[in-house]
Amino acid sequence: MNNVILDDIGSYPLPAGVSKEWIQKAFSNYYDREKLFPLINAAFQQKIDAGVEAPTYPQYQDMTEQFLSIIKDPDSTDEPFRVKERDAKIVELEAIQPAAYEYMQSHGGKPNTRICITGPLELYLREFGGTEYTDILYLFAENVDLFLKNSIENSGYLNVSVVSIDEPSIGINPQVMFDDDTLIEALKIASKSAHKKGIDVQIHLHSPLHYKIACATSQVNVIGVESAGHPSYLDLIDKKVLEDSDSFLRVGVARTDISNLVSVLNDKYNTNVWRDAVRLKEIVNELETPEVIRKRFEKAYSMFGDRIKYVGPDCGLGSWPSQEIAFQLLQNVTAGVKSVSM
Repeated sequence: MNNVILDDIGSYPLPAGVSKEWIQKAFSNYYDREKLFPLINAAFQQKIDAGVEAPTYPQYQDMTEQFLSIIKDPDSTDEPFRVKERDAKIVELEAIQPAAYEYMQSHGGKPNTRICITGPLELYLREFGGTEYTDILYLFAENVDLFLKNSIENSGYLNVSVVSIDEPSIGINPQVMFDDDTLIEALKIASKSAHKKGIDVQIHLHSPLHYKIACATSQVNVIGVESAGHPSYLDLIDKKVLEDSDSFLRVGVARTDISNLVSVLNDKYNTNVWRDAVRLKEIVNELETPEVIRKRFEKAYSMFGDRIKYVGPDCGLGSWPSQEIAFQLLQNVTAGVKSVSM
């Protein structure tokens, strides 16, 4: 159990007074980066301070447009949908260098970091929907690999210890036309460089219904399961399949479905709790407490033991009401998981 690593999915609330519209403009305007980068760096520092052991760069961009905007830019491509190596960059990794440097100075080593990237299928579906152009899917996979390769090789003061390929449509989107073998090949292409460098490769799924696709992809060794909000998802996974394929789990131990959590409080108080900052704190003070998180982790560990390699919140926290509450949830995850002795 002591080898279990605490991570997070990526997205995080904006600071008070900062709008999504400003963020979008700042990402597109180089001259706004002197204001944007400190904001991203501060959010990353919060994750470190909360005890996250492999924090993801704070995601404030749309998860698909973040990459498609580059892949579709004629100035950033050698041919349609083939991104130039020099432009396959995740700018957030530059933004969090100050926090990484501070960590290195105080701890004597680079901070472990998780890089999340939108997977080839998700990029394909956004652009082409329910079609089946295998060559384009593979081209998107090559782009994903290039973004990861550049991020790993130019990580500065960061130690990229794990990457995550975000494929929420697998298992739930009826538009997916590709067969399993094609998806497996696309994932192999997308994870080639990370695997070659010995870095853990997670796949983030919203449903584990087709988790065996990941098990059959030798370069993907960690399967993410949103099991805090959906405990029955763990029942869909066969530990022996994990063992036979040498695959591991990334288990969600804290709920992130904020709308449903707020609904519980709305029913309790018969009011709109979104307007009540004090009562909103009950989400982390009474609902998603360290004790609740501990019990979830113990349950998952009793089922899968050392096949669990990563734990954290189910999904991102970008829709949460404030950084203060999101930070407290991450602290609760740390406290809950660390309180378990196996």
